[in-house]
Amino acid sequence: MSSLPPTLQCSRVSEVLDTTGRAYGDQPAMRHKHDGLWQVTTWREYRDQARLTARGLMHLGLQPGGGVAIIGNNCPQWFIADIGAILAGGVPAGIYTTSSAEQCQYITDHCDATVAVVDDPKQLVKFKEQWPTMPKLQHIILMHGSDADERVHSWDELRRLAEKVPETELDARIAQQKPEDACTLIYTSGTTGNPKGVLITHDNLTWTARQVLSSVDIRVGDQGISYLPLSHIAEQVVSLHGPMFLGGCTWFAESLDKLGDNLREVRPHYFLGVPRVWEKIQAKMMAAGATSSPLKQKIAKWARGVGATGGLALQHNLDPGLEYKLAQKLVFNKVRLALGLDRCRVQITSAAPIGRGTLEFFLSLGVILHEVYGMSECTGPATISNHSRWATGKAGFAMPGCEVKIAADGEILVRGRNVCKGYFKNADATAETIDAEGWLHTGDVGEFDDKKMLQITDRKKDLLITAGGENVAPQVLEGMLKGISVIGQAVVVGDGRKYLAALLTLDPERVAAEAKLADSPATDAASAATCAKFRGHLQGQIDTLNGRLAQVQTIKRWIVLPQELSIEGGELTPTMKIKRKVVREKYAEEIEALYA
Repeated sequence: MSSLPPTLQCSRVSEVLDTTGRAYGDQPAMRHKHDGLWQVTTWREYRDQARLTARGLMHLGLQPGGGVAIIGNNCPQWFIADIGAILAGGVPAGIYTTSSAEQCQYITDHCDATVAVVDDPKQLVKFKEQWPTMPKLQHIILMHGSDADERVHSWDELRRLAEKVPETELDARIAQQKPEDACTLIYTSGTTGNPKGVLITHDNLTWTARQVLSSVDIRVGDQGISYLPLSHIAEQVVSLHGPMFLGGCTWFAESLDKLGDNLREVRPHYFLGVPRVWEKIQAKMMAAGATSSPLKQKIAKWARGVGATGGLALQHNLDPGLEYKLAQKLVFNKVRLALGLDRCRVQITSAAPIGRGTLEFFLSLGVILHEVYGMSECTGPATISNHSRWATGKAGFAMPGCEVKIAADGEILVRGRNVCKGYFKNADATAETIDAEGWLHTGDVGEFDDKKMLQITDRKKDLLITAGGENVAPQVLEGMLKGISVIGQAVVVGDGRKYLAALLTLDPERVAAEAKLADSPATDAASAATCAKFRGHLQGQIDTLNGRLAQVQTIKRWIVLPQELSIEGGELTPTMKIKRKVVREKYAEEIEALYA
């Protein structure tokens, strides 16, 4: 296949799909597992099915600009429903599968959806429960399964309905679409209050995809794996729109639990991981290493030392040396093979802050994690890193064509064709976020180094102001705390208080090994949390960390929470960001005890 895709001049999603369908028609576009076997959908089939779905939606009354709510696990039907809605002139709005019935109702009603596409009967229950409060919703389509309600249509029935709409009607609707038209709605995950609908245009998506692909080493026909929520902009750019430009193939992971197995099957050329995924991989590798033979541990220790030194050289575009190349042959290549990353040229971490310890862990094993910074409001990325320009702990450089600057108060501002139109039906919030000169006020605080690499300090609204009036960035300290191998999660508190404290969870994969080091009888997180020897050992590590910090940043007291923070528990967003307000409310008594 050609190294230069014919899609580079496309400015509407319909053009991209049609061009790719013609250029790479017989190449695989999607693969999903059915009855234990990987099934293939080619680009020609993908294009034809998306067009058929568009006609079906038109028959069900979808008008240009009308909303289409989509909820479901990552699968071909999600892609086809999304692109089909766009071809029909609709505006798809993804909903997280973990959303409650009330949250589904809010987004479906807010986006003016006349049609909703839901995964299965389990998700359908949420919509049926709330249907009386959604007067605009006329039809529901099931990706899988069927229902007796005449307003609910199976996937096969939608295809039959499509036959009632001529191809020429769809072509006429596509011809009316303009690059500046609304293309998709991305609802913020709502760490506070109701989510806002970020209005993304065709030009936002196509321009951003082109800029990303021109900056990183992703090639025509490359393979990727989709497992993060498709209602998130990062997953849409990486798994849905990016591959469409390059005739690439997206494999759908069976589940998050099977991601490790699927990675080894797929062996992707690029991989997007949120920090929690990288942290989980790190914990499993460290736990496995702790039980290996003394000789293997010795070799691993040598290789990691060489990897750390060589990684530092690579950051400055220097030769990492012969010893690094030897370690690569003896250890690093085997590690990458075991992870399923042996073909992977681009490993990305994004969507939430990642601890420096995790970055350095992978770097010491020859796995470079490239940080990307952005948000839904700028169609995903604002800064990116690549093989020729990256640095541990830095979020990269401004994406080509995108301006990034630091305001007087430290806030990161972004301007470019990736910046969204605004918030749907929320002019006040739009005016607060995007100023008259087109600058997007991100709400994040950061700084540039002398090489124009961005470092994120914190969320502006998350900054803690102690009783002494000192500003403290909790995310920086949380990253350092998670550098202590047995700490899985950390939330630093102390707003308006005399000192800082921390809520911690222990990494179950590391507890047993750490307990041995502490000479503790603890065997799991629960027993470790109450064991005096274990707590003393952990306190020693926190004391060491405190010794590297300014007095105002030190962690004076801490508590181990009874369970991990989770999406199900309500403490994390679907992309695993901490909902600080929820954590503070849920553990209010424990926090007060830390200051008693």
